[in-house]
Amino acid sequence: MNTLGKEGEEAAVDFLKKNGYRIIEKNYKTVFGEIDIIAKDKDIVVFVEVKTRADRSFGHPFEAVHPRKREKIRKVALCFLKKLKKEVPARFDVLSINIEGKKKKIEHIVDAFEV
Repeated sequence: MNTLGKEGEEAAVDFLKKNGYRIIEKNYKTVFGEIDIIAKDKDIVVFVEVKTRADRSFGHPFEAVHPRKREKIRKVALCFLKKLKKEVPARFDVLSINIEGKKKKIEHIVDAFEV
């Protein structure tokens, strides 16, 4: 992971904690891919995709979570949920982080796409 991505994920963890989430896993990997952050929001397991940009020349960070990427995230999430051996409510969130110098703009889309 590049420096910008690492900085974005650290900002995402801080943001989630400040908003009452409990971090369960970071960079959870399976054969299907990786989920940036797995957290709990009360009793809900939240799978968080973090997209970080230094500028908008590559488009809005949310645009990078295209259907193929969402499908990979779903598969990884199902692996995690199967490991729990019990049914729990779950959702997918996306955090968009724009970093310009020391300034970070964070946008949080709760329940960004279907489980």
